[in-house]
Amino acid sequence: MEYIGFMCGEDGLKLSDCVSAREAGRENLGAELPVAVYRLLEYSFREELVERFGKEEQVKIFRGAGYRAGGFFARNYLDLTLEMSQFIAQLQRRLEEMKIGVLRVEETEEDTGKMVLTISEDADCSGLPPRGETVCNYDEGFLAGVLTAYTGKPYGAVEVNCWATGDRVCRFKAEVQHKE
Repeated sequence: MEYIGFMCGEDGLKLSDCVSAREAGRENLGAELPVAVYRLLEYSFREELVERFGKEEQVKIFRGAGYRAGGFFARNYLDLTLEMSQFIAQLQRRLEEMKIGVLRVEETEEDTGKMVLTISEDADCSGLPPRGETVCNYDEGFLAGVLTAYTGKPYGAVEVNCWATGDRVCRFKAEVQHKE
């Protein structure tokens, strides 16, 4: 694979540059990492952001990053021309193949676009001890980004159940955001 210059232009490193070079340089170790390594990254960022900016800003930043990643994921790994049931089946397969989690759709309202989705075995929190709060803000953004890219409508997603609250799946309510 050809090396892509990471520091082109004034903007520096881009998500698309890093993901496109996903296996370059890891000929021996491969593309997969243990969940513990992912959590080292995620929770160290979480702690640093809370210390610097407070919990509310940390949540906004994680949702924003997840939204950015979800849109990128949808545009680059999914067929956005499929009808909804085929799209969801494809999304489920890709999330499992990439070991992101096991997605299930519990409810959908076709007329409003509201959905209730669960993700089990997710990298963010499955297996954590109960903390009394939801922690999957990145996943909230990720799901919203995927649904926005697919539908062309501005989605938001909020986690209502989480492994970290004592549940065994993370449950999200997703819906189109209307400007007030």
